Amino acid sequence: MAFPLHPFRPYLLKTFKSYDGQQFSADLIAGLTVGIVALPLAMAFAIASGVKPEAGIFTAIIAGFIISALGGSRVQIGGPAGAFIVIVYGIIAHYGLANLLISTMMAGVLMFIMGLTRIGSLIRYIPVAIIIGFTNGIAVLIALSQIKDFVGIRVEKMPADFFDVVRTLAQNLHTAQFPALALAVGSLAVIVFWPRFARLFAGGRLGFVARLPGSIVALALATLAVALLGLPVETIESKFGGIPHGLPAFAWPAFDWASARNLVAPTVTIALLCAIESLLCARVADGMIDDRHDPNQELMAQGIANFVTPLFGGIPATGTIARTTTNVRTGAASPIAGIVHAATLLAIVLVAAPLAGHVPLAGLAAILMFVAYNMGEWREFPKLRQFSMPYRVTMVSTFLLTVIIDLTVAVEVGIVLACLFFIYRVSSLTSIDPVESSALPAAVKAYRISGSIFFGSIGKLEALLDSDEIDSELPLTAMILDLHHVINIDTTGLDTLDVLRKSLLRRGARLIVCDVAAQPLSLMNRAGFVKSLGAENLVANLEAAMALTRDPADPAPIAA
Repeated sequence: MAFPLHPFRPYLLKTFKSYDGQQFSADLIAGLTVGIVALPLAMAFAIASGVKPEAGIFTAIIAGFIISALGGSRVQIGGPAGAFIVIVYGIIAHYGLANLLISTMMAGVLMFIMGLTRIGSLIRYIPVAIIIGFTNGIAVLIALSQIKDFVGIRVEKMPADFFDVVRTLAQNLHTAQFPALALAVGSLAVIVFWPRFARLFAGGRLGFVARLPGSIVALALATLAVALLGLPVETIESKFGGIPHGLPAFAWPAFDWASARNLVAPTVTIALLCAIESLLCARVADGMIDDRHDPNQELMAQGIANFVTPLFGGIPATGTIARTTTNVRTGAASPIAGIVHAATLLAIVLVAAPLAGHVPLAGLAAILMFVAYNMGEWREFPKLRQFSMPYRVTMVSTFLLTVIIDLTVAVEVGIVLACLFFIYRVSSLTSIDPVESSALPAAVKAYRISGSIFFGSIGKLEALLDSDEIDSELPLTAMILDLHHVINIDTTGLDTLDVLRKSLLRRGARLIVCDVAAQPLSLMNRAGFVKSLGAENLVANLEAAMALTRDPADPAPIAA
């Protein structure tokens, strides 16, 4: 049977069927707003990731356009994301910038295949404890990575590992610059309190000021303070030489199979994080607009975006919750808003690139500190006492492994823990209880099994193999298993049943199975268990099984 591939159907095509001027007006306003919001975030994410600020802007333009034009969500905005900061920084530190571009392109191919083969639908089954754990871990790492610029510590290059970062910061704390710290604290205060202050402008001639995002206001004031007061702090121009006009030229990164074989881990990390982040973001957007995205189409669009963007010097891109929620709240009606957002960023680069060179890094660090605080689910830690031990262990383990070791390891261990705990919970629901009945002959034992007979619960079934009824010299003639409440059985469970049948047979007893549901019965027939058991030993209910053991004309047990 052929495996069905997912059709390539961008949401944008559905939009054109009933698109009108009113919807375009809403998309235009939303796209312009999100474009302005995205500018400082794109630069901040790029700088924190260890690349030049223009790499973040180019990613927001190119990937943002592709994800909106080809994606499976009506309102999702794509671009560089805070979750990638630690990942990208680590890959560059260990493999170099060229290999980051190759890893991103390979991850794009992998994501496209995931969407094409409908794997995108499975991403939503990742337990929430794992998602909260690694999200909080990434938030901690983002905040940690910004301490250097936030307080103005003079370090040429920061390491990538958690303990090395903490050690480097501690050793160089004496180089902190008060002007940078004051500027960062002031910028953070503006971002936090701007929504309240902006209400003063609502409804008047300066009503447009109230709609400006706090990050833009903080960055503008910080840049103005540096220019007017001549503060001795690092800026984009002093650190990177400013931002170039226009888009970069198309260029294939240097590629060879020898290097590609060493990039499997970073490739999987980028693809996995992008898939989780984008589909999580799309689900959040669905809840805000009462819609339903296509996860497989979204993954295919993310894959194309991450394949194309590195060809222009971009970094990994995914769906971004902050920009997507801004898009929804400002009235976006379709993916056109995301396309307008990309066009807005392009216009800013073409017109106002020289001004961006004066932006202080301390101001960008304040923005990222605010982003890190908002992306973390910090309230989940005090609430842990309300949840089960498996949930707590999974979430805390994922969090600590994300911070200390690596996101990929954290997710892998989290999924393994979640699977083990799930197996334990399901197996604990499986019970084997003896049936007490005066109608049951003394030489016959009956058990009622409930739950699932699978590899995780066969220990309870194997206990019957060690019971006195089998191993002793008691004159046991039959054992009845009532499977009425068994919802499913796997091949390991069925094999254990067959071992029980053979053990009874060696003692001169028979195994009788009754009241079998559809799934277990189907597997028993396909695996040949019914034939080995004997059709006469498979009966409809417990009463028929007990009657069968009382009948002196019963046939002798069949041969093993």
